[in-house]
Amino acid sequence: MALRAGIVGCGKIAGNHAHALQQVPGVEVVACCDPDLERARAFAARHGIAHAVGSVDELFGLGLDACTVCTPHPVHEQIVVAAAEAGIHVLCEKPIAVDVAAADRMIAAADRAGITFGVLFQRRFWPAARRIKAAIEDGRLGVPVLGEVSVLLHRPSRYYSADAWRGRWDTDGGGVLMTQAVHQIDMLQWFMGEPVRVGGFVGTRFHGEHIETEDTASAVVSFVSGGTATITATTGAGHNLGNRVTVIGATGAIASVLEFPEGREGVNELWTVPGEVELRSPYSPAVDANLDVRDINAGLTDFHTLQVQDFAEAVLTGRRPAVTGRDARASLAVVAAIY
Repeated sequence: MALRAGIVGCGKIAGNHAHALQQVPGVEVVACCDPDLERARAFAARHGIAHAVGSVDELFGLGLDACTVCTPHPVHEQIVVAAAEAGIHVLCEKPIAVDVAAADRMIAAADRAGITFGVLFQRRFWPAARRIKAAIEDGRLGVPVLGEVSVLLHRPSRYYSADAWRGRWDTDGGGVLMTQAVHQIDMLQWFMGEPVRVGGFVGTRFHGEHIETEDTASAVVSFVSGGTATITATTGAGHNLGNRVTVIGATGAIASVLEFPEGREGVNELWTVPGEVELRSPYSPAVDANLDVRDINAGLTDFHTLQVQDFAEAVLTGRRPAVTGRDARASLAVVAAIY
């Protein structure tokens, strides 16, 4: 059975979606859409897509089975709800939405329509991340007791000025927590379990001339299990040290997944499971760490492809996708609680 798919939004990350969809057997990318019709046409020509349209209504009128959503965060709800009402399966970029109430409406719309609704957190598909999840589930790490998220990124002012919607509450929905660290917060709660209490601080310390949202954040999270974790995030680092998620289990074993440089596949920097001890660090001053966002996105394409493939198989077989709307709500709830 062929799956006719469309792409909503033709900005930077949409290229990953086009490439990923075109790698999955049985998926045909029928069309793309963007309010800037010329951008949609250029995107379609670049990726060999037959149709480019200027509105979601036109796109959904082309007889799609599924779509992926690559728009600014605040319009995710509008598009996902419209797709559900049209009976179209949806894979939406992270974060699921910019407030928890919107996420709940999206999940409810998908449930009513009986469509498959997934959210893109492609870093869950890293073998290093899955190794940690398996070690928690099989008891080698045990119940996670302590966790840590470290997001120490560099974003130059041109990153924010390149797209008018970036760094504004009304069009971006947040700053470093909503746009960057939500990936690591998703992974943290995937490892640690359901979060129940959050306390934190946000500030704009580095990019105040260019953004109104936060570029620094610190928080503490507690979980149903009794475990706790810290979150530190910034886009103001002069040198991009990437992202790390670390967990310490009840057995005393420690495991981490480190992404350095940003966009490269994460590795288990720390792994102290008895009999399997591995300590490594990819850090090197010889590595060009302050990469352009296009290069960062390009480095994640293979894992976009794995998640898109998982989503397509979920649609075709009727099973749940690896990351559902409900799964994605959890990381948004942590970000919203910090705000």
